[in-house]
Parts: sequence; C-alpha cells; structure tokens
Amino acid sequence: MRSVSRISEARAVLAQRRQQGRRIGLVPTMGNIHAGHLALLERCREECDYSVVTIFVNPLQFGPREDFSDYPRTLQRDREVLSGHGCDLLLHPSTEEVYGKSPELSTRVHVPELSERYCGASRPGHFDGVTTVVARLLNFAQPDKAYFGLKDYQQFLLVRRLVADLCMTTGIVGVETVREADGLAMSSRNGYLSESERESAPKLYRGLRGIADKIAEGERDYPLIASSGRERLAAAGFEVDYLDICNAHTLRKATAEDSELIILAAGYLGNTRLIDNLHLAIDPVPAA
Repeated sequence: MRSVSRISEARAVLAQRRQQGRRIGLVPTMGNIHAGHLALLERCREECDYSVVTIFVNPLQFGPREDFSDYPRTLQRDREVLSGHGCDLLLHPSTEEVYGKSPELSTRVHVPELSERYCGASRPGHFDGVTTVVARLLNFAQPDKAYFGLKDYQQFLLVRRLVADLCMTTGIVGVETVREADGLAMSSRNGYLSESERESAPKLYRGLRGIADKIAEGERDYPLIASSGRERLAAAGFEVDYLDICNAHTLRKATAEDSELIILAAGYLGNTRLIDNLHLAIDPVPAA
C-alpha cells in the first residue's frame, strides 16, 4: 500500500492508473478504522481495480461545542489495518492541503432542503462541511465509484444529490451498516461510551426494529408510532434528538401512500451522540 499526504502525489499516482485503464474506487473516512470502514473497502475492491482510502478529520463538519479536538486520530494503526486489507493508496492530507490556509474562507457547497432536516437541524452547518469536503475529495481523486456507509443515511442522500446536481460522473454506492453482535451500529464514537452507556446503546436499534414490526403488522399512524418510539427511547435513558418515519427518497415525513420508508433516529447517551436508521419496503395504502 502506498501512503501519501500530498494531493498532488495522489493525483499523479491515480493518473497513471487511469492510463492503465484501471477503475478507481474511493472510500472517504475520518480514520480510526473499524469493521464498518473495512466493509466499504471490501466492496470497493470487489467492484474496482484500484482502491483509495482517504483519512481526513474535517474541521468544517464539527460545531463549536463538538468533538473535533478529541476525535480519535490513529493514523499509524490505520495504515497497518488498511495495508493488511488490500488498500492500494492511502491519502491522509492536512487541513491546509485540503482547504488552504483559511478553511473558514474557502468555498462551501450547500445542498438545500435535504441538508436542513434532522442532523442538519441539530448540527447547523454540519452538512455544508460534509458536502464541501466530499466535493473536494471527489475532485482530487476523480474516482469511478465512491463508497459510503448507510448508517448516516441522510449523508448518503446528500452526497448522491451533490453528485447529480454538479454533473459529476462518480457512481455513489451505499453499503449496509455493519453492527456489533448486539445490534449497535459500528462507529468511532462508540469508544466514548461508558460501560453502562454501552449496555444501553443497542436499545436504539431495538427501538427501530420494534417500530418496523408495528408497520409490518399493518399500523400506519406514523406520527403516533414515532411518538411512542421516542417515549420508549427516553425511558431507556436516551436524550432523544429525533425519531421519525420518513419517505426513503425525500426524508419528508411518511404518508400512507409511501412504499419505501426510512426510520431515522438520533439521541445522546451521556455526551455521546448516536445515530441509526432502518429501511423498509411496504405495500402502500391506495389513495382514495
């Protein structure tokens, strides 16, 4: 595996691979590599000839009271793990390399509407930071495909919209969430949980499964189902940020006519914010 910190060096390598006719796949990460990231890399290697992983803790997607300075940075370990799992090129640029000397003055990319709901409402500016860095990474690497985990479903939809609206040619591939044995979605932030919080954390996904079961049984009063779900999460010790049942394509609140749903949830255990979702397809109720 080749490991570089300069974008110009990565571009030179990738230009050579393109001339050789190799299909390039990109896996953007913020490091602290875990099994969820490796699932993205595995899918990338299955579908592409040359795999690129980026590690960049992006300051623009962290709010003023969020964990940018404390976010785990484990570059040496990440290098070893990625090399052992067949990554071809690791790009780990500095903030100045990505944004120049004044990140706060650099051009931003904003995706309207989708970026202003749920995590976007709770974390103002977060998704502008995400779409800005993703646009730059896609420009740097110009990959044939880029791979994103579906744990952050809203982010996946935003990136897909970004690529479509800016007429980029990269295919955006969503990869299913990798979970611990008890159902907790893998995340770098799980390491922040105390022992007791870690025991409670799987209740987030169990709550989503319970909602999905109700819908599968034929219940269609989505506001009531979601409200009950929020109450159960609160009783389990979560400070609930949101829990809603949405149209899987628009993230608007679901109606009885929708056939593809996404149940979105976010909440805090102590100081740790967890997100999760559950996708389901159902038979819609015909409009009267």
